[in-house]
This record gives sequence, structure tokens and C-alpha cells, in this order.
Amino acid sequence: MLISKQNRRAIYEYLFKEGVLVAKKDFNAPKHQDIDVPNLQVIKALQSLDSKGYVKTQFSWQYFYYYLTDNGIEYLRSYLHLPAEIVPATFKKTARPTARPGARDGERPYRAPRGDRDEYRRRDDKKDAATGEFKPEFKGIGRGRA
Repeated sequence: MLISKQNRRAIYEYLFKEGVLVAKKDFNAPKHQDIDVPNLQVIKALQSLDSKGYVKTQFSWQYFYYYLTDNGIEYLRSYLHLPAEIVPATFKKTARPTARPGARDGERPYRAPRGDRDEYRRRDDKKDAATGEFKPEFKGIGRGRA
């Protein structure tokens, strides 16, 4: 399929920026949901990249999911003339939440209480305090359901 250089560049830029791309299996859609390009051109351009091994394709529930591979990153870097410092969003590490103030090294970060569940547990703990009255009894096997 013939795809204009402008549309192909828009598809490749979006794919490189995000690292993944989702396209609905609707060949007659006038535009892709994220890119201002006909949906058929997006699907066909990524089908071409898949045949070259630059993306991995997964199809589920009438949607195509395209994942950029390492070879695809190199190819798109050279196609879009990007430096090596720029990486797709899927390769960027997110910042971990910092520990609560005054926490020691290796201690878990602060979590807000879960509300009703904590109160429920506390009520049960108070009600069922170990009083020594609980005496389990094992009656053995073979007595049936009497």
C-alpha cells in the first residue's frame, strides 16, 4: 500500500515516542484514534514493520497491539535521525515512591490505612481475645456427618 512520507513519519514518530501502538481492526475508519492518519495506513505500516521483525504484534478482541523490539528501536532511530539518548516511553523508568519521613533504610513506604477493613479486624481482635475457653477436639476419621 502506498503511504505518504508525511503519514509514515507521523506513525513512526508516535510508535517511537510511546513504544507501543494500539489500532482497532476497522479498515474503513477515517482516522486512527491517536494519530491523524487513516487507520488502514497505520495497520499496514505496522504490518510491514512486523514482517521485518521491528515490532511484535498481538491481536485480541478486535484490536492490534504492536510492541517495539530492540531492532525496531534502532531502525526508527536511524529513520527519524534521533540521538541514542532518546528512548521510547516504555523504556523509561518511573520514579519509586520515597519512604516516609523518619523511616529507616529498607523499611516499607507509608501506606494509608484501608478504612473499614482495619476497623473490622480491630473489632474482631478485641472480641475474640484469647480467653482459654477455645478447646478444639479431633474426633478422628470415619464418624460420618452426624
